[in-house]
Amino acid sequence: MFLLGFVTCARKAAEAGFDKILFFFFFFTVLLKSKKCIKGCKEVHSCTPICNSHDLECPPIGLESLKIDDFQLHASSTKRYGLGAHRGRLNIQAGLYEDDLYDGAWCAGRDDPLQWLEVDARRLTKFTGVVTQGRSSLWSHALNVANTNSNTVMAKNQTIFRGNREKEIPVRNIFPTPVVARYIRINPRSWFNRGSICMRAEILGCPLPDPNNYYHRRNEIITTDDLDFRHHSYKEMRQLMKVVNEMCPNITRIYNIGKSHSGLKLYAIEISDNPGEHEVGEPEFRYTAGSHGNEVLGRELLLLLMQFMCLEYLSGNQRIRHLVEETRIHLLPSVNPDGYEKAFEVGSELSGWSRGRWSNDGIDIHHNFPDLNSILWAAEAKKWLPRKMFNHHVPIPDWYQSTNASVALETRALIAWMEKMPFVLGGNLQGGELVVTFPYDRTRSQGVVREQTPTPDDHIFRWLAFSYASTHRLMTDANRRVCHTQDFAKEDGTINGASWHTAAGSMNDFSYLHTNCFELSMYVGCDKFPHESELPEEWENNRESLLVFMEQVHRGIKGVVRDQQGRGIANAIISVEGITHDIRTAADGDYWRLLNPGEYRVAARAEGYSLVSKKCEVGYEMGATRCDFTIVRTNMSRIKEIMKKFHKQPIRFPIRPLPASKSRRRRRGT
Repeated sequence: MFLLGFVTCARKAAEAGFDKILFFFFFFTVLLKSKKCIKGCKEVHSCTPICNSHDLECPPIGLESLKIDDFQLHASSTKRYGLGAHRGRLNIQAGLYEDDLYDGAWCAGRDDPLQWLEVDARRLTKFTGVVTQGRSSLWSHALNVANTNSNTVMAKNQTIFRGNREKEIPVRNIFPTPVVARYIRINPRSWFNRGSICMRAEILGCPLPDPNNYYHRRNEIITTDDLDFRHHSYKEMRQLMKVVNEMCPNITRIYNIGKSHSGLKLYAIEISDNPGEHEVGEPEFRYTAGSHGNEVLGRELLLLLMQFMCLEYLSGNQRIRHLVEETRIHLLPSVNPDGYEKAFEVGSELSGWSRGRWSNDGIDIHHNFPDLNSILWAAEAKKWLPRKMFNHHVPIPDWYQSTNASVALETRALIAWMEKMPFVLGGNLQGGELVVTFPYDRTRSQGVVREQTPTPDDHIFRWLAFSYASTHRLMTDANRRVCHTQDFAKEDGTINGASWHTAAGSMNDFSYLHTNCFELSMYVGCDKFPHESELPEEWENNRESLLVFMEQVHRGIKGVVRDQQGRGIANAIISVEGITHDIRTAADGDYWRLLNPGEYRVAARAEGYSLVSKKCEVGYEMGATRCDFTIVRTNMSRIKEIMKKFHKQPIRFPIRPLPASKSRRRRRGT
């Protein structure tokens, strides 16, 4: 039956002038399907029987990942441009308003059984299935496939299959027999009485080899890195980290920062020339991923990154060796393993836009941090800075730390980790877009959804964001298609978080206001959960960006604050003139202050010590400028220390009223 279907298709296609191509495809199909039978056979044709058509699962052809461009999507009719055929992509998201230019599906202009959505694969493809998703309609579908264009249908197979009963959850239908064609057409046949014909879709198919196909060669991305390009379950992730640790035991260490709601450990791997030890003067960097469990690409990128750095270090790559020897790097690939397991269970095409996004107790971990922005801005409005409150290291409110607060276990683990390690720079990998966002993530004006809300360090944040976006293969490409509704390439692939959409209690804002760490979010791909076959290309898209961003931890100034005896002073405050955000020294008195090139007046002070300032110059070459401080005790602090040592209290003399001056006595007549 399988062969008969293809022979029939080939015979009809020959009438349309595709006989040579289809003959080549027919041979390739036999070779491909016989892959498991070839062992021990001298010739492909001697293997019998031919393997079942489902032995080789075809990946998505790329509606969601944008490999299929807008010109390859056609429709019988369209309700309006914002609901055109180009919007009929799986998981595409709508704009803020109902009549937005970018809406969340293709919708037909008329509701009748003659409406269709068509995809031109631009080459002969073995179609094996389709994934559909609704907007607000209920329907079933009829599928048409053809080897000609949409105006002349010369060869046609038709399959009826059930559609969606809910607008967000994708439904996958595998064809009883794979079909070879260039065009595939989805034809809704029935729908809900009060609904309309609207849909999003992905097509599953294997393109046939064609070295003369211009479209395929133009978009083909090949990686030379020998890495494990597949999706990993929690157990497989742990095993992979163990393999990396065994390969590079001298530069790696595995540890966990806590547990998830269901008890899964949150594993991190450290990459450093002295793992497990903070070296004075060496900055600490972190990458995290998977706070939204269904945004899987970031998780896999960090697993690929740890493999890559281990292998390149062993092979003598000087760039990687310098990074490892001069930086303490921490990679936490799965912040929300519970959510990931939910998405992983159904797979890349069926997880939808939100399955597994939240923690097991329904919390969005990335936006579960205390809202310190409001506390700081209220203090500024009351002019409490710097007398009653500092402009940095804003304390966590008591209510947030109570046991009955709605705080995820994963969030508490992250906060404890962020407070323990003296991180300087961090990036959290997200999915579903191609953009880098930087603080603040919350708008300062009450009730405003979008508003530019810069930090005092806006200039360096913009540079840090641009360093990732500009080295990504697609983020700043002006010719690329937008993922959903907004063209971030016009803004150099970066945006202030609050000007995109306001969000209180983000990890980025908390990190900046409560710790020394400057944190940004990297949205590393339009597809939150790409198919395994797309991982090599996504790695190539992000590899250089991941390395370049890590290297930015060495930009600015660094040094040690010591007393006159040469001892490091912990918790000393480092201030930069003109920037109303300070940082503090670590336990050994060392500090790192991210700055753009320029000349700065920098001051160091600590409780009981006199303030000392000096000029520090930051150059354009990579490497932080050394700027050390020696500060001395104040007289009052010395007196207090002596009296405390001898268990004595300061002598408090009674305050006597001053005698009245002569001028005042004359006025009184005395």
